[in-house]
Amino acid sequence: MESPQGWNIPLERIRDGHRVYFRYEDRNFSINNQPLNETESNQLKEALFTLSRFKGLPQFEWVSEITARIDSGLSLSSNDQNIIEFEQNNYLKGLDFITPIYNAILYRQVIEIHYKSFKRDELQTFVMHPYFLKQYNNRWFLFGVNNVSDRLINLALDRMVKVKESKVKYKPNTKIDFNEYFEDVIGVSVNTNDKAQQIVLEINNDLIPYIESKPLHGSQKIKERKKDSTVITIEVTPNYELQSLLLSYGDGLEVKQPKELRDTLQKITKKQYLKYKK
Repeated sequence: MESPQGWNIPLERIRDGHRVYFRYEDRNFSINNQPLNETESNQLKEALFTLSRFKGLPQFEWVSEITARIDSGLSLSSNDQNIIEFEQNNYLKGLDFITPIYNAILYRQVIEIHYKSFKRDELQTFVMHPYFLKQYNNRWFLFGVNNVSDRLINLALDRMVKVKESKVKYKPNTKIDFNEYFEDVIGVSVNTNDKAQQIVLEINNDLIPYIESKPLHGSQKIKERKKDSTVITIEVTPNYELQSLLLSYGDGLEVKQPKELRDTLQKITKKQYLKYKK
């Protein structure tokens, strides 16, 4: 209690035979009235600064309010040293829809979404029973049942133009466990008619430390180690996100199996080659 790591409290010692009693020298002293020390102040500043990076998420709306209340006491605004950054696109459209959609899921409220797809010129309207929000590759996606088709669909938040409540009665999710739903896929594109396949990949050994420290998928296994390369397998359902991920490793990765996926990537890389050849 007397140490700098404690509260630097001036204590008075009162001896009673072999016993020693302690009390505050200042009878009005209270640790509740003590200011934060420099270490505690810095830790609190960094904690609030870190939480503020989650701007837009409904769970963290309180951060802005708390920060404003204690800013004067801790001088948070004077600390302009940025020592951490999250992979988040603050300029991405649709972030302001996270809170109303999150609340709609939480309170079981059907929503009407005005949507502008990349593939269509006209605006679409979806009446949706929202179930699940998922982030992938810095984009947010909403999964829910389309009230018209009664099928599960996903919509990107950055393509939403307007979100408002609907008077349609909510249909609760009683069938889909989203942990299992995404178990065999990379990304958000899920075709329930397709089954997971074994993907065999041969990877240059200079990339293997990265692949091992950050696996492509939870099912990743080493199949064979060679002098200059390593063969690994993953069990996933082929989709657009898998193709994009594999292509991101350039010539350091080759798809060996299945043939359909290999042929698809071959066509893509051939088109790329012809463009650069020009």
